[in-house]
Amino acid sequence: MRWTCFCIPLFAVALTAAPVHAEVKVGSIFSDHMVLQRDKPVRVWGTADADEAVTVEVAGKKASATANAEGNWKLELPALEAGGPHTLTITGSNKIEISDVLVGEVWLCSGQSNMAMTVNRARDFEAEQQAATDSQIRQFKVGGNFASSPQQDCAGSWVSCSPDTVGGFSATAYFFARELKKQVDVPIGIINSSVGGTPIDAWVSETTQRSSGHLKPLIEQIDAAREEFDADAARARFEKQQAEWREKVKEARAAGEKPPAAPRDPVALFERKNTIGGLYNGMIAPVIHYSIRGGLWYQGEANSSPGKAEYYQYQLPLLVTSWRAENGSGDFPFAWVQLPNFQGTGRNWPVVREGMMDTLYLPHTGMAVTIDVGETKDIHPKDKQSVGARLAQWAVATVYSDGSTDLVPMGPIYESHEIDGDKIVVTMTYSGPGGLSYEPVEPSLATAAIADADGKWHVAEIVECDDETITFRAKDVKSPTALRYLWANDPTPSIRNSAGLPASPFRTDELDDTTPFDQ
Repeated sequence: MRWTCFCIPLFAVALTAAPVHAEVKVGSIFSDHMVLQRDKPVRVWGTADADEAVTVEVAGKKASATANAEGNWKLELPALEAGGPHTLTITGSNKIEISDVLVGEVWLCSGQSNMAMTVNRARDFEAEQQAATDSQIRQFKVGGNFASSPQQDCAGSWVSCSPDTVGGFSATAYFFARELKKQVDVPIGIINSSVGGTPIDAWVSETTQRSSGHLKPLIEQIDAAREEFDADAARARFEKQQAEWREKVKEARAAGEKPPAAPRDPVALFERKNTIGGLYNGMIAPVIHYSIRGGLWYQGEANSSPGKAEYYQYQLPLLVTSWRAENGSGDFPFAWVQLPNFQGTGRNWPVVREGMMDTLYLPHTGMAVTIDVGETKDIHPKDKQSVGARLAQWAVATVYSDGSTDLVPMGPIYESHEIDGDKIVVTMTYSGPGGLSYEPVEPSLATAAIADADGKWHVAEIVECDDETITFRAKDVKSPTALRYLWANDPTPSIRNSAGLPASPFRTDELDDTTPFDQ
């Protein structure tokens, strides 16, 4: 059984032998107010004395296991129907009772700061807070940080949604859960494992990344940076900065002024940006075997610098496929948020967006196109309602659909193109039952650009639109060779489908990774 194959390595890592007469224990994710995945075998694991028999029971379902020589045990309960509350009981030499257990839909939500961003920082928080009365929406916030090896457990607890607690929920995950619950009407659990400012490099196991030939240059780059970094010197400078800061705080308070911001730990910052698999070890490994419906991902900002952006096309598929393999339940549904519009200089967001779009080749995947709901000057846009709603729309249209819905799962995606004289005709998927449409916008190289026979870019305009195709033409370009649409960090979208969702940025060439206005 695949579960056994994938569990054994995890439980063998970072554990000492169970002490004599050890109590039966389970990880923090098995705690009061938890949500279990419906209609799938329920996995439970923990520690006990070697060879101790452990029995787990919930909602009339029961399963037993025997702890191995290291004191680790694992089992699967038969699938449960949605409902509750129930009590989950674990019995061995002692008994654990976990109360207020619901059964519904569970999603693992991960990424960097835009997934970590909480509801109290999102748009219209006061109104959202008052409306957050559905206690059947619950969050488990994974605590912890980087680790050098896969961990069996993490800090964290399940929290039921209420006006008092919703402010600490991931905004993207919460708004997804809220919209999803309206459609499926069962309890929703979100496992929030996210850390701001972190690259995707940290979220995929080191073994997986080092085995990829595509990532070899990037891995060498990270290894070299770690070799050159002098942690002791950085720590010494930080201690000096802290001492100076404390004196300035005293002076500011004495003068009745606002104290200065505290210096940031350079070692922690370095680890955040230059680690391979550290967050997988500390914050994914402890929960990856939990029975879930699917995964959501919102990250990419930290990988948008030139020299890193081009690797995202390999890293995102690795993350999806390796997490699926570790979970051991097949190709569970997985969707991500494509990076929104943002002005940020020194970044190559178009290439990261393209890597995200290209990863849609994996089965049972989806993408929320958010090129219209970002903020030019804020890398943390406050409209997380639209982001969560678009992820939920994908889920309802695909994961929870019986095939009879006309709901469009995502914004239009580039499929193919052909050159027709002086025009380029693009065919797109996900146009919806009403077909494609476009809004007139000020023509610019950031909106749409066509390359001539010499490779020079010219401003292009949309001259025709029908159900699935959009036709572009550039004035005075008789022999177009390539087209780029929204190939900029902060463009203005014009193409939408019948659901009102914007089209993903795309290019028809692979000439280079520059933007047309860099020529």
